[in-house]
Parts: sequence; C-alpha cells; structure tokens
Amino acid sequence: MPAQASRGFAVPAAFFSALALGFAQAPSNPQPTLTLQEAEAMAIRNHPQILGAQNEVAYSNQQIRVQRSAYYPNLTGDLTGSEANHGARIGAGSLTSSLLFNRFGQGVVLNQLITDSGRTPNLVASSRLDAQATEQTAQATQYDVILQVNRAYFDVLRARNLVKVAEQTVSARQLLSDQVTTLAKNNLRSQLDVSFADVNVSEANLLLIQAQDNAQQAVAELGRAIGSDQPADFQLADEAMPSGPAASPDDLVAQATGNRPEIASLRFSRDSAYKFADAEKDLSRPTVGLTGVAGFLPFINQAGSTPIPAEYQAAAVNVSVPLLNGHLFAARREAARQRAMEADQKLRDEQERVARDVRVSWASEVNAYHRIDVTAQFLRQAALALDLAQGRYNLGLSSIVELTQAQLNLTQAEIENLNAKYDYQTQHAVLQYTLGLLR
Repeated sequence: MPAQASRGFAVPAAFFSALALGFAQAPSNPQPTLTLQEAEAMAIRNHPQILGAQNEVAYSNQQIRVQRSAYYPNLTGDLTGSEANHGARIGAGSLTSSLLFNRFGQGVVLNQLITDSGRTPNLVASSRLDAQATEQTAQATQYDVILQVNRAYFDVLRARNLVKVAEQTVSARQLLSDQVTTLAKNNLRSQLDVSFADVNVSEANLLLIQAQDNAQQAVAELGRAIGSDQPADFQLADEAMPSGPAASPDDLVAQATGNRPEIASLRFSRDSAYKFADAEKDLSRPTVGLTGVAGFLPFINQAGSTPIPAEYQAAAVNVSVPLLNGHLFAARREAARQRAMEADQKLRDEQERVARDVRVSWASEVNAYHRIDVTAQFLRQAALALDLAQGRYNLGLSSIVELTQAQLNLTQAEIENLNAKYDYQTQHAVLQYTLGLLR
C-alpha cells in the first residue's frame, strides 16, 4: 500500500514536469532583438495617443488663424434679381429698396474691422497661448507613453528571467525527486521522503506555468505600449543599471517644476484664460468698422421719372457702442475672470501634486536600490543553506523537510533578487518621468 501511494504522488509530478519542460523547450523562430530606445522610438511613431495629440496640436494652431481672420478684409460677391409691380413701394420686410422695380444686379461688399478696442488682439493671444498649452499636453502624452514602454519593457525582462528561474527550479527538484525515488526503491529512504519530493516538483511546475503566463501577458502589454495590436515578440536587450539615487529630493522638486510639461501646459492655459478675460472686458467698448459696396445693374426696368445709374458704389464707417444688454457683457466678463482664477488654482494643485510625486518616487527608488544588496545577500545565504541542507540530508543527519525548505528559500531568494533589480530600473524610470527627464 505505501508503494502504491508513492506511485500515486510520483505520476502527477512527472506528468506536470514533462508538461512544463515541454512548453519551455518548444522550438521557436529566432526573435529579432529590441532595445529600450528602439521600443520608445516605435511608440513615438505608432502609438495612437501620441498621434491623436499631434492632431489636437494642429487643430489648436488653426484656431489662431480663426481668431486672426478678423484683422483682414471680408469680401463677398452678390447676385440679386427681382420682379415687382411698378410704382409700388415696400410696406414691410425683405427687400432692401423701398421702391419696387424689375432688376438684375451684381456687386461686391467689403467689410473691414478698424478697431474693436483690443478684443481681437486679446482673442488671438488667448488662442496662441491655448495652442502652446496643447503642445505641452501633447509632450506630456508622449512622456506618458514612454513611461509605459519602460514599465512594460522591464516587466518582460523580469517575467522571462522568472521563467528561467522556474525552469531551473523544476529541473533541480525533479532531480531530487528521482534520486529519492531510487533510494526508496532500495529501502534507503522512506516513502514519506518520496511524497515530499513529489510535492515540491508539483509546486515548481505550478510556479513555471504561472511564470510563463505572466511572460505572455507582459509581452502583450509591451505590444500595446509601442502602439501595436500584436504582442511584442522580440528578444529584449538588458539595460545597464542606473547609478544610485540622489541624497535628497529637495533639489529634484525644483527641477521637476521647471521641466514637467503638465505644469507648462497649465501655465499657458492660465495665461490664455486671463487674455480671454481681457477680451470679454473689451466687449463693452466701441467697435469701429468700414463697409464698402460696388457693382452694376445690367438690367433695370424701373417705374418713375428719376433714372437709376447702372453702376453704384458707396463706403461708410460704422461706430457701434454697446449701451444696454441686460448685463450680458458684465456677466461674461465676470465668468471669464472666475475661470482664469480657477486656472490659477489648477496650476497650484498640479505643482503640489508634482512635488508629492517626486518625493514618493524618490523614496521608492531609494527603497528599490537598497533592496538590491539585501536580496543579493539573501541569495548568497540561501544558496549556502541549500548546500548545507543537502549535505546533512545525504549524511542522514536531517529530514527531507529541511532540504525542501532550503530549496524553497533559494527559489524565493532568486525571485526576490530579480524583482529587486527590475524594480529599481522601473522606479528609476518613474523618477525620471516625474522630473520631466524621461524623453
């Protein structure tokens, strides 16, 4: 009965081991190599968020031309034909002449703004500042995408190295299981030892399956980050470890305030809001415009004794002074002023948020940096402990529980050491992004 129980544990362990190793050793086509810089360049060229932000910049630049068009003459052409009962006059509405007669005329109308007391210059300045804000927002979008590329890139490296750790773990535990099984057949080890060894193999296979799944997910995330609908199935090059973190975050906060495009965008938006408030204030001031008309009447059949010339031309200057409109302009002026004050507070809020992000990112980078040394020491100690446990087990001085626990500690140490390395590289990229330097 004990022998049957042993085989009951050994069969699923061997099955899962073969399955996992089969996945790990499946032949694959050679993968092209991709560096982090190449991945960032691909994202800048292809990512829809970046391309959409560029379209928004182009739109904002056209709004400057829309507002600036008020500086230039407005010329329209007209064709007018009418048929009427001769001698009658208009009693109400519609036609521009009070005397009705048959005619066909053509001409042009010219309108030119002379001055609107500064409203148009303020609107143009507001649009220009809006366009600059949009450019900074597009830059911020690009930096966001680059940060996602960095995160996804290091996640793929982490996941693939964890797969290697899991494969080595499966191989080592399977070797121990085979050895213990052979010894048990020769009555040198108990079936309990065989059961413990088989459980460890199954646990290692589960770790491998999970690591392979995480690797596939990471590859898909990297494909999304570089702007593709396909997984980024590349061989990734390792990046050099960055230097140690700064001693204090105080100088970094000032650096981030000057570099972050989000802050620059909000500054431009605030200035634009104040220019628009000035433009709304100009609504209550006079507007002066020039109007000119010219044309000729190739056909005219008039009633009356006074002939109408076949050609006509005229010019006029019009001054418009707003008097009463139910406090409309006052309400618009106050609304624009409140919106500008709101923009001030948004800028302040963003500056405080960036300062917080810098301090948090700096602390996370320092923590990740110190974890590298700690996990390296953990790995050395776990490897030494496994060697000692293996020796004690071989001499019959300890149980297999001590040996399997040492194997578990080594696997955990390898995983922690890998996580510490790639966590530090990721946190360094996050801090560079927070400082406005990840470009």
